[in-house]
Amino acid sequence: MTHISDPVSLSDRESATMPGPDIARPRLDSVDMLRGLAIVLMSLDHVREFLSAAQFSPTDVTQTTAALFFTRWVTHFCAPVFVFLAGTGAYLYRRRVHSTSHAAMFLLKRGIWLVVLELTVIRLAWFFNFDYASHSVGQVIWTIGWSMVVMSGLVFLPISAITTIGVLLIAFHNLFDPVSADSFGENWAWLWRFLHAGGMVTPLPGVPVHVAYPLIPWVGVMAVGYGFGPLLRLPRELRRAETLALGIVLTLAFIGLRAANLYGDPTPWTSQPEFSRTVMSFLNLEKYPPSLLFLLMTLGPALIVLAAADRPLGKFGHFLVIYGRVPLFYYVLHLFLIHGLAVAIVYFQSGETPAWLFSFPPGHAGQDSAGNNLGVNLPVLYGIWLAVVVVLYPLCRWFSGVKRRRSDAWLSYF
Repeated sequence: MTHISDPVSLSDRESATMPGPDIARPRLDSVDMLRGLAIVLMSLDHVREFLSAAQFSPTDVTQTTAALFFTRWVTHFCAPVFVFLAGTGAYLYRRRVHSTSHAAMFLLKRGIWLVVLELTVIRLAWFFNFDYASHSVGQVIWTIGWSMVVMSGLVFLPISAITTIGVLLIAFHNLFDPVSADSFGENWAWLWRFLHAGGMVTPLPGVPVHVAYPLIPWVGVMAVGYGFGPLLRLPRELRRAETLALGIVLTLAFIGLRAANLYGDPTPWTSQPEFSRTVMSFLNLEKYPPSLLFLLMTLGPALIVLAAADRPLGKFGHFLVIYGRVPLFYYVLHLFLIHGLAVAIVYFQSGETPAWLFSFPPGHAGQDSAGNNLGVNLPVLYGIWLAVVVVLYPLCRWFSGVKRRRSDAWLSYF
């Protein structure tokens, strides 16, 4: 969800002649639209995490409803889109500055900044406390940050090598699923959790961090996003056709591999008593870490949407573009707003502020001291989500204007 390219609407004024490498490229509205759609959908998931009244996991096929399952499922697209487009942005930034060493240093500094941001400001938004001795969580900003640190070294390789590394990491990391972090011993178990398995690590004494987004597959996603970058420099009709073809191939690969139930996700799908639950089982894939099939399922359709959006946008498209140009700004603001709303709503319901509101969300709202379930039903949840999106639009539009008008160095980190 980071925004390291400064690429402006090609829209109707796009030239049919491609500029050479020394000519700056403007932004693609379609890329910003896709990023904006992803960040808006992500806020739906966060409203659900804090306020859903369901007392079970939305992906528990035996208990969930279709509406709740797909409310969760549609937000699976967010993290892969952010990480993939961050890689694409890295490529475009490298082309713009004409210096690999400059791009590498920017990626390194930007990556470290994002990790620090995750463990400070973003942690405060999630937890509403400063109790670092309990734990923190390394999520999407964390993994984008560390992936950028890795990319700061990879950018010195040919683009074909970077793309190949990305494909190999995505395609084969599931082979290592059976490897336990504990098999590396007490001194090195943390590294396997950080790279592949996920779980608790302690980067500083007394400061545990739960790694929800292990690094290896996400570096792969960023690397293939980098390799995708040259497609965006093609004339519009050609890049639309190639993006669409790539999206269709990835989506068909997901369907074929998932149907075979042989490889690509740790949990096979199974036939259920109801057809709808069989469909949910088919689509219920591992995100932590993201399996090969999870990434095919999300990146394939995302590229199809990107191809479809690569044309003059209507009002709704331009509405999403605003969020896509300031995704990190929106991300931070929406977490504070949603968490604050959750505290207010739960207090209104129960007259209490339960402890679970000041720790990492459990995946659904909890209970009050009398054991009564708290939270809201899906229609109300969707209403709150839409209200959050609309309320933050003026601020996002303002900040987008600031970034467009000014060139202060610090703005490149937001």
